[in-house]
Amino acid sequence: MNHNIKALLMHVLGDVQYQDLVNLMHISPQFRMWEEGVITRAELAQALNMLLFAGILERVPIGRAYTQEVVGRGAKVMLDHGALRTVRWLGLGALPPGEAAITRILKPLGYRLNGVFPLDRLKMTGRSYVQVDDPENISQFFVSELHPERFSPAFQDAVTRVLADSTDPLSPAALSMLHELERDGRLSLVQAQILLANLRDCFERQHGIFSENDYEILLAESAEMAWIATEGNAFNHATDRVVDVFAVNEEQKRLGRPIKAEVEVSASGRVKQTAFKADMVTRQMINADGFLIERQVPGSFYEFITRDVIAEGMNGENYQNNQQNNKPRLDLGFDTSNAQAIFKMTANA
Repeated sequence: MNHNIKALLMHVLGDVQYQDLVNLMHISPQFRMWEEGVITRAELAQALNMLLFAGILERVPIGRAYTQEVVGRGAKVMLDHGALRTVRWLGLGALPPGEAAITRILKPLGYRLNGVFPLDRLKMTGRSYVQVDDPENISQFFVSELHPERFSPAFQDAVTRVLADSTDPLSPAALSMLHELERDGRLSLVQAQILLANLRDCFERQHGIFSENDYEILLAESAEMAWIATEGNAFNHATDRVVDVFAVNEEQKRLGRPIKAEVEVSASGRVKQTAFKADMVTRQMINADGFLIERQVPGSFYEFITRDVIAEGMNGENYQNNQQNNKPRLDLGFDTSNAQAIFKMTANA
């Protein structure tokens, strides 16, 4: 095991949870070599992804049950990507609007834009980011922005009220370390341990409790914005890369689990996805009489993906600088139709 990644995760998780995570997850062969005490951007990216996946397992019981079965048969989960939602809107308190709150973290970690996906039915835009040091083995991020200006004035006002007290979880020290990481590509172990704990906080809800009436206004026009209201920038879903997503889909149906009826297939035919419906969670709101209430709402979910290999030259920017355009590689793209269908797993919960 890479001692640097171990030191990072142990600092945040402790021994037992760290060991469970390492037993569960695929870790790139690249990490078999390391420089003791000097943390590269790739090592920090890997540790963050593992930490965020651990969070999904805490919030998504059905995903945790599935992964326990994976471990039981001696296999490992290949984390393909994590997805999260943002709101491109002024008035988010101290939090930068839209994906800027997240890309200021991803870029120092070695992530680069790999695709833009108009999610017009949802009035959102999605963007995928790959980690350029090892794009096929280090999990991608799929970051979406919701556009309130495409909704009604009442909806926009509710967005402002719900998000106005958002705080910025990144401390000045963390911002300084991110700058150093982007400049040098590495940090000391002590710096990286401090930064990792702070970065995890960025993938949570940054605003406080809001009114049930505002939640209803948001829900009436956008299940996605209603989800952001309760869950914030937490992972909307994490995705397991599997060999045969059709076989997984049928097996989960046989077990009686709430998985999509049909597998989504990209226009290219190379990217296939399915998912469990979101687990329900309890969140607090303020009712019309000013009292705190608890309400069941859809939380995060667990997704599966199969990616085929493509052999032709790349279109657009090469996601790995030293990769030859004619070299066979995994299709790391996404599909707009697939994404919009998968997003509905929270709307239908």
